[in-house]
Amino acid sequence: MNVFRHRHTSVLGLPALVLLITAAGCSSADDSASTAVPSPDAKAGQLCRNLDKVLPAKVDGESREDPSPASALTAGWGDPAIILRCGVVRPPKMLDPKVAEGRDADAVAGGVNGVRWLMERQDDGAHRFTTALRRAYVEVTVPEGRDSSGVLIDLASAIKKAIPEGIAN
Repeated sequence: MNVFRHRHTSVLGLPALVLLITAAGCSSADDSASTAVPSPDAKAGQLCRNLDKVLPAKVDGESREDPSPASALTAGWGDPAIILRCGVVRPPKMLDPKVAEGRDADAVAGGVNGVRWLMERQDDGAHRFTTALRRAYVEVTVPEGRDSSGVLIDLASAIKKAIPEGIAN
């Protein structure tokens, strides 16, 4: 009787062991980037989907590797990732008069290849760029140590093509 009980336990234990090994194999560290997906209104959302269709395969020499979760509103290139999010809300610094006057050490306005940007330095050394005077706000985060001008040059054509000039809501 003990043999039957012991055998029954080991038979039930085998599937549990296989499940545990499988789960451990599937839960290995994932090196892909992740980012929050914006929630724009319908008009900006359509512009962002149009942008996704014309984004370059390479930015600053890095191949496109979109972050998770997958969305037409986000894109990424390289590791550490250059992250683009389309349909973000207007950054508060965009309305700050100190930025427009050049008196903010952590934010500056400028333009690259016909696209105007607000550049904000992040605490981790990265730079966040948000388009200005376009019908939808596009945010690009460039990791510390990467040449941001190359990134913005590579993205300018797609942004001009998909996101018309104007004021976003």
